[in-house]
Amino acid sequence: MDALIEAAGRALAAGDPLGALNRIALREDAPALALRGIALARLGDLSLGRERLRDAARAFGSKEAAARARCIVAEAEIALVSRDLGWSARALGGARDTLEAHGDLVNASHARHLEARHLLLRGRLDEADAILADIDTAPLPPALRAAHELVVAGIATRRLKTGRVHAALARAENAARAAGIPALMAEVETASRILRTTAARRMTRDDACPLLLEDVEALLASRALVVDACRHVVRHADTVVSLTRRPVLFALVRALGESWPDDVPRETLIKRAFRTRYVDETHRARLRVEIGRLRTALRSLASVSATHRGFSLAACEAREVVVLAPPDDTPHADVMALLADGEAWSSSALALALGVSQRTAQRSLDALAAANKVQAYGRGRARRWMTGAIPGFTTTLLLPGPLPSG
Repeated sequence: MDALIEAAGRALAAGDPLGALNRIALREDAPALALRGIALARLGDLSLGRERLRDAARAFGSKEAAARARCIVAEAEIALVSRDLGWSARALGGARDTLEAHGDLVNASHARHLEARHLLLRGRLDEADAILADIDTAPLPPALRAAHELVVAGIATRRLKTGRVHAALARAENAARAAGIPALMAEVETASRILRTTAARRMTRDDACPLLLEDVEALLASRALVVDACRHVVRHADTVVSLTRRPVLFALVRALGESWPDDVPRETLIKRAFRTRYVDETHRARLRVEIGRLRTALRSLASVSATHRGFSLAACEAREVVVLAPPDDTPHADVMALLADGEAWSSSALALALGVSQRTAQRSLDALAAANKVQAYGRGRARRWMTGAIPGFTTTLLLPGPLPSG
């Protein structure tokens, strides 16, 4: 390795992509192409950076397998940042195995972190945890230790383990300061804001009380019967009844929960569950059928009783009934939850992360664009979507992946 390549590599490690480009911008050899690709990506030109990395991988060829594997890992990182969730996990896994075989454990660990972050975006927390468990952080440089702790904090956040989140972010902050990279310290600070902003609302008959993540964790661990409008489930302790695929039943139980311990008039239930302004005998007959189905679904947690003017909800063992609503209860809030990370997403990546069809994701984006909540740039397959403004609340509870049952 010549002096210019070594100096450019040190500049990149210190978070100075312009300094790296000043040293190798005019060179066309494989190491220079690889460093140029990384530098361009860090400056925001992801597509050109990806092209230079592919050029470098071809230039290295099969004889320099480790160097070629590093290019693949760098390209996978660009794909992750650009939210290309269709990136080949097999290619990244092969590159990781090659690096481990050649003794480059630092870059192999970086590849594992990229795999874990990819799984975290898609809500596959157990698989991400398994990958992190195989990483020994002791020999890693400070920047990679900070990245590791950020992934740990992300998984703990999705699982509502706020104690683990605080500990992981504290370790990440120390590692980021040791690395001395401003962008990394800013990323840690952004992650820390999740703990200080509204995560959900506790709905009662009179008002809506904002909750932090630690408040949500405490509520789910309490003896209350929680009607969770973030995941469309009803839970008490370790018992969870999912109504995700039964929106009418969930609309009914949410209305009953918000009025607990009072009853709800039949006309109100019909309007909320069936989304109609006009009530006739057919709606009342349908309401009786749906209430019967709701009684069956909730028989282990609560009972639904008829009153003179409507129906009321009573918990079997819980002391109270609480409705947990997201901070943003408008349509397509799950799409906004993913876009709130500030990155540019394609409609296909959003569909993959949310587990819906691409057409469903596109309809949501069109509706949000019409309301001036998101904006798009690019055309065709290069089209990307971003929020016009970052929301003033965390959207953790709307992100993909299961929440704890208690």
